[in-house]
Amino acid sequence: MKLQTILDLPECRVLVKGQPDREISRIFCCDLLSIAMSKAPSDGVWVTVMGNRNTLAVATLTDVACIVLAEGVSLDEGTLEKAGEEGIAVLSTELPVFDIALEIHEAGGI
Repeated sequence: MKLQTILDLPECRVLVKGQPDREISRIFCCDLLSIAMSKAPSDGVWVTVMGNRNTLAVATLTDVACIVLAEGVSLDEGTLEKAGEEGIAVLSTELPVFDIALEIHEAGGI
C-alpha cells in the first residue's frame, strides 16, 4: 500500500504530507518511545498518542514513513516543520489507537 491511501482517510487530518508514493510495510502501535526505537518498522505507520519532539526523533531513527497521532493529539509547529524536512508524514485523528490502526489495515490490506 502507498502512503497516499492513509493520507486519504477521512478520519485523519494531514498535518505533514510526507512522501505520498512511499510504500508502507506495516502498522505499528506503541506509546513507549524506548520500545518504538527498537521495534518500529522501516516504512511503517506508527500509531501513537505520544505527541512530542522525541516522537519525531524516534520516527527519524527508525525510518517510519508516517506517524498517526490518535486521540486528538498533535505536534507543535516546529516539530511539524522538522517532520516535513525529514519527509515523515504526520496525521492526527480523534479515533483511539486501535480504531485508527484497524481503519488503516482495512484501507490497505496490511
